[in-house]
Amino acid sequence: MIKNLTPIGNSLGLIIDKPILDLLGFDRDTPLKVSTDGKRLFIEAGTEEHRQKVRQAAEEILDVHHETFRKLAQ
Repeated sequence: MIKNLTPIGNSLGLIIDKPILDLLGFDRDTPLKVSTDGKRLFIEAGTEEHRQKVRQAAEEILDVHHETFRKLAQ
């Protein structure tokens, strides 16, 4: 299957067809681990451990920058 990248803001995205998502058991909430060997792109389901690390990092950022985010939200 050949796919083209789709512009998304200042980035590019790869649209994955629903049959492939269903086959892999991915949905919009599935954390994905994206890596490369310099020639190929690898996408696989992230682990629960990775999800917890990301959640913890986000909470730490929010704790440290709470006041900044509050001001930006106004």
